[in-house]
Amino acid sequence: MKTAICYYSRHHGNTLKVLQAMAEEGDVELIDVTVRQSVRLESYDCVGFASGIYGFAFQKAVVEFARQYLPQRKPVFFVYTYGGAKGSGAKAAADIAGEKNCPVLGEFSCKGYDTFGPFKLVGGIAKGRPNKRDLEKARRFYRDLQARMNQA
Repeated sequence: MKTAICYYSRHHGNTLKVLQAMAEEGDVELIDVTVRQSVRLESYDCVGFASGIYGFAFQKAVVEFARQYLPQRKPVFFVYTYGGAKGSGAKAAADIAGEKNCPVLGEFSCKGYDTFGPFKLVGGIAKGRPNKRDLEKARRFYRDLQARMNQA
């Protein structure tokens, strides 16, 4: 299964760590949405969108990337990391997928080390995350996606 995962991962690289674990499981291309590029997602079997949670939602660059490049009816999934609260998670990207009639295959999330704002004063929260167990759960999530796509 040829997969593109379009992502934004800054600060501590939590989301990228999760995506790299998933990429070990198959034919995955990681696409950083902050790098100006013209992307053709039609050639992929499915597309993931991934971000840390910023202000209780996906980073805006990922949402705009989905709006611009996600083809109609392309199977999608969402991945995100968060320090304190999930907030609305992938809702904005999922709404775009709905507008484009894209089936949603699933969503994976886990805690990630966070030192934003007041968390910096206490040395951050979710220290050590994502951890080994989180990364194995991410690999399992992607393997399960592959199995479902292969059955379809």
